[in-house]
Amino acid sequence: MKRHTPTIIGTSTPLTAALDHISRLASIDRPALIVGERGTGKELAAERLHYLSHRWDQTLTKVNCGAITETLLESELFGHEAGAFTGATKQHAGRFELTDGGTLFLDELATMSTRLQEKILRIIEYGEFERVGGQRTLQVDVRIVAATNADLPALADRGVFRWDLLDRLSFDVVHLPPLRDRERDLLELAQHFSVGMCTELGWSYFPGFTPAAMECLQSHHWPGNIRELKNVVERSLFRAQNPEDPINDIIIDPFHDTAARKISPFGSGAELGDGHDFSPDSTHDAAHEKSRDRHHDATHSNESTSSTAAHSGNTEWPISLKSRLQEEERRWLAAALADSGQRQNDAASLLGLSYHQMRALVRKHQLHTRPRRREQ
Repeated sequence: MKRHTPTIIGTSTPLTAALDHISRLASIDRPALIVGERGTGKELAAERLHYLSHRWDQTLTKVNCGAITETLLESELFGHEAGAFTGATKQHAGRFELTDGGTLFLDELATMSTRLQEKILRIIEYGEFERVGGQRTLQVDVRIVAATNADLPALADRGVFRWDLLDRLSFDVVHLPPLRDRERDLLELAQHFSVGMCTELGWSYFPGFTPAAMECLQSHHWPGNIRELKNVVERSLFRAQNPEDPINDIIIDPFHDTAARKISPFGSGAELGDGHDFSPDSTHDAAHEKSRDRHHDATHSNESTSSTAAHSGNTEWPISLKSRLQEEERRWLAAALADSGQRQNDAASLLGLSYHQMRALVRKHQLHTRPRRREQ
């Protein structure tokens, strides 16, 4: 019975394009290269490529080249004869022999030495190799699917990767989009991981996310992509106090020791109370200091005016501190955007924020960073 192709969740345009590419490439029996950032699902893509191909009923073997030393990797891939090296007491069949007729997935290909790259090239071109310490030439029929998050052309220019192997592997290249380009898929993936974690925790159902939690998920940069999202979602559910309440606290950085910490859209170093007060994380302190020095003269009079008003005896009590702080936050955002020509990156630098912190604040205050159509 034919195995089901691996389920890859999402309907965003970049992902749909990549899946369509994989489906078309599966019918052509050529080497393939899958590129993408860490955690984007390159192994799942390789599985899908295999099970959609005519080799679906043959062996799919996976090897992480970056996790094995060069000597062991050579033996693991090509096998060895008895006595080939110390400890080789008997003949060993390598992954190419064991995968004859099927697909061999080589992950982290860029870590492989140029000597092993030459042997891989020979298999692609002629289907031939010898075991380590052996003299007999063996023949195999294996489709190679390789994956990397490295810039192989740049490595080839530096002489670290063989251009001839890159030419053969890149018959076609599948580009997997990072999670930040799949905004439409993010909450669907979070829901999927949540349901699975609820089962593991013994919860009868998944109570969902609060709007604040969803905003936090959508505003994070996700440098670790889907793998990071899965960890964050599962960790947040695990730390939830009441399984019947919607998840509100998204724990992005587990190294902070406060279990009840609420991670805001401003990154793992920002802590929110009621959602209005924040402190930029330490990675942006230097930028903040430079920005403050650079604009000290321009802003000093405004700061003095605000300070005088706050301490004057003319204040009419009571006031809503939350509303006042939000108004002040919005005023500074608008001023920075105006001074930077509505460029969010430049405005973020003026305020000592990251681009993604700035983006979250612009969305929060419903600011417009470009003219509306009717104003153009």
